[in-house]
Amino acid sequence: MAHTGRRDAPELPDFSLLKRLARDQLIYLLEQLPGKKDLFIDADLMSPLDRIANVTTLKQHEVDKLYKVELKPIVSTSDQLCFLIRPRIQIVKWIAEIVNLDKASGRFRRYKIIFTPQKFYACETVLEEQGVYGDVTTDEWAFYLLPLDDDIISLELPEFFRDNFLEGDQRWVTTAGSALRLVYSLYGPFSKVNGIGRCAKMVYESWRDQVKDGEQKAQQPEIGNVFLIDRDVDFVTPLCSQVVYEGLVDDIFRIKCGSVEFGPEVTSSDKSIKVMLNSQDKVFNEIRNEHFSNVFGFLSQKARNLQTAYDKRRGMDIKQMKTFVSEELKGLKQEHRLLSLHIGASESIMKKKTKQDFQELLKTEHSLLEGFEVRECISFIEEHINRQISMIDSLRLLCLLSITENGLLPKDYRSLKAQYLQSYGIEHLLTFANLKQIGLLVEQQPGETLTVMESKVGKLVNDKTAGKLTDAFSSLAKKSNFRALSKRLVLIPKSGEEYDLRVPRDMAYIFSGAYIPLSCKLIEQVLERDGWTGLEEVTRMLNGHEFAVTGGTNGTEARIKTDPQRIILVMFLGGCTYSEISALRFLGREKGYKFIVLTTAITNSARLLEALLDNHA
Repeated sequence: MAHTGRRDAPELPDFSLLKRLARDQLIYLLEQLPGKKDLFIDADLMSPLDRIANVTTLKQHEVDKLYKVELKPIVSTSDQLCFLIRPRIQIVKWIAEIVNLDKASGRFRRYKIIFTPQKFYACETVLEEQGVYGDVTTDEWAFYLLPLDDDIISLELPEFFRDNFLEGDQRWVTTAGSALRLVYSLYGPFSKVNGIGRCAKMVYESWRDQVKDGEQKAQQPEIGNVFLIDRDVDFVTPLCSQVVYEGLVDDIFRIKCGSVEFGPEVTSSDKSIKVMLNSQDKVFNEIRNEHFSNVFGFLSQKARNLQTAYDKRRGMDIKQMKTFVSEELKGLKQEHRLLSLHIGASESIMKKKTKQDFQELLKTEHSLLEGFEVRECISFIEEHINRQISMIDSLRLLCLLSITENGLLPKDYRSLKAQYLQSYGIEHLLTFANLKQIGLLVEQQPGETLTVMESKVGKLVNDKTAGKLTDAFSSLAKKSNFRALSKRLVLIPKSGEEYDLRVPRDMAYIFSGAYIPLSCKLIEQVLERDGWTGLEEVTRMLNGHEFAVTGGTNGTEARIKTDPQRIILVMFLGGCTYSEISALRFLGREKGYKFIVLTTAITNSARLLEALLDNHA
């Protein structure tokens, strides 16, 4: 069932070291405030912290009570308060209020703010303005990377996407550069770095500046190749419905920090269960990358195998039974528990995703990707909006229509926008402004379709003397090339051929054989060509900002492809979906590579669009 790949695939590095380093540094920072203390934790840090240092560990280092930061008056009676927060001005102002209230009432306490992953100058300025800079001590917990699995590492910064791509706020660029530097210092040096996207280029430059001139690493590298990619290089992939098992679990139950909470409808009891989803879960590990249509077959086979293993007990003598109980029974029970949970989750997914509505939805998406029956697709989207089936899904289909059709015709744009606002509320006017600004939902310019503009802008972009286009014009060009890219990179497999999802032939299986994710296809092409040579037309359509830098390896080493060079770190800036991770795992098995995905956060269509809603703040 699990796809077999090449046997010469290299071993992945051990990322548990990242957790140990983060835990040791946090303990050191907590001990800087000796004695009993209460710890206030930013809500966004609760889940990541749980993966690094549990409550017992914190209690061992004199943390008395734990509170979630809620921006309201506190009830703590402790004389020492410690705040573990993201560098956000709103939270810093709240801390300053606590300090000033204590000062006004004549209460003396010690205060320590631990910013993670780093503190920003703006936060210290707020402390100064509020008159409490001298009353608090500040520190940084350099907790950049959280390993979610053997091949997935996250910065757990979902705000990176909105801040960087919508607001143009580049404060997290240095953070991403520092995260890359941490990987470099532990698992480098890298022999080659490729990338595409404006933000990717800035992160690369930030990392390069942080690695001191002449800093030579004598250690044996564990990661040879790095690929950086901006989320806005490929918006189509996260907007498509996920149909691999892990992606569906994320869409329906929301995987948070590598774990998921299955409710009573899955557990068949009256309580919810929190489950870690990673390669340690043997059942999950075999179905996570599978197309959902294959999952039930696998689970039923697994159930039969388990039953056979249990049935072995019959006819055993006492000695054999003793061996069975001590060596096998515990593992079988654990596997049985996980199997029943995944069967429950699959049944829950089936109820939601095999309805007629979902099948129609997939058919519409596939038509949009192929550019067929667009008028019928628009009618389906109108019906979806008017029936108020799902606010986010309606928005997702509108964005998919806009990107694949190089913008909407002005009359369609106005009509669909009016219908959406009537169905879901006039307050979403600002959402439409955000989507337009980021290039997800735009109207074609009157009298000139964007495909015509493509060629004009293409000439400009190619012309080195006009390298610096205005951002507005450049953004307009960037959003208009899906159809041409799809043709150039063969992203849509031929529709006439039968696609066997049980034996996938390419990465398109993650979307039922309808579409190969652009992000993963680019990575495949660059690895095949050992750079961007021959992809000039593609990079022009993607608005440039591509780069390729070779480290200190000589040509012979590069040709031989040593183990570290077959381990590729792919850094997604702005989020990555579980479908893309499944596609890269498939590519790795086919080509003898191992991919490690380093992302600012795990995303999906709902998270991506929620970040752009007008009420986000």
